[in-house]
Order: sequence, then structure tokens, then C-alpha cells
Amino acid sequence: MTAKLSAGETRRHQILDLLKQSDRPLTGKEIGERTGVSRQVVVGDINLLKAVDEPIIATSRGYVYMDKEKGGQQFERIAVCRHAPEQTEEELTAFVDHGVTVKDVKVEHPVYGDLTASIMVANRMEVKEFLAKVASSNAVYLSALSEDHTHLHTVSADDPAQIDRAFECLRNAGILVE
Repeated sequence: MTAKLSAGETRRHQILDLLKQSDRPLTGKEIGERTGVSRQVVVGDINLLKAVDEPIIATSRGYVYMDKEKGGQQFERIAVCRHAPEQTEEELTAFVDHGVTVKDVKVEHPVYGDLTASIMVANRMEVKEFLAKVASSNAVYLSALSEDHTHLHTVSADDPAQIDRAFECLRNAGILVE
């Protein structure tokens, strides 16, 4: 005899299916509308799914299911960068113009240790949306928490040469720290 799933378990399966099938990030509000619950319930469900190691990340544009098999082999590298906040667009654009996805930003905080935030930008439109969201919320960039604006990005691309070219561009702009 099989156990019947609770309404919450059924909804979490539905949320996973929505995220796995989507080719773009889905907001908590969107997921809530599709599953008939509030955004707050969705946030709780996402946290429960993450707790059982579902590869879901929250980006500035919504939730994404990080299916490793979906995108083929990706090459990752860590970029150490330092620049003024006004150069953030230049930095992110240098990556995405070379076919590189900026997955996150990390800074070392004197009290909390490593702080990481998801960015997940892969093209100029996503960079513009990210920058607009930062501006409209009056948020500061995570790099502002480090004394000299040094921060790290996990970046990925289909080909390591794409990352090499982006690093060269950032090196020439004086943004890449080596």
C-alpha cells in the first residue's frame, strides 16, 4: 500500500516540475499563482526543497532549477575582481559579452566570514535587469562590504577559452585581480 502525499508534498512536486520545465527564472509570485498559494508559502516550500538538496537557487529574477544535465558540460572558474561600484556594469558586461555566465558574488566579511549571493546573469538584458533591481531597491553591492571592494565571482561557460577572453578584457580594464 502506498502512502498518500500531503497537499504540501504534492505542491512541492508541482513546484519542482515548474522549475525544471522553465527556460527562465520563475518568481515566487508566479509559482504561487500557478499552484494556488501565496508567495510566502512558495518561499517556505523552496526552503524545504533546498533542505533535501534540490539544486534550486534564488536569483534577482526568480528561482532557477540548476539541472547539470540540461546544459551540457560547463567550465567554471573563480574571478577575483576589484572596482568601484560605478564599474559593475562594465564588469558584468565583459563577462556576458564573452559568453560567460556570472553565477554569484562572494565577499569575505570580518564578522560573518564568506557571504555569497546569487547573480545568474548570462546576457546584457539580464545585466540591465540586475542593475535596475539594485538601483530601484537602493541596495548596495555586496562588494561594498569589503574594505577595498574586492569580491569573487563564480563564472561558467561552455568553453574555457570564453572565460580566458573575458578575463583578458577585465585584466585590460584593471578590474581583474591576479
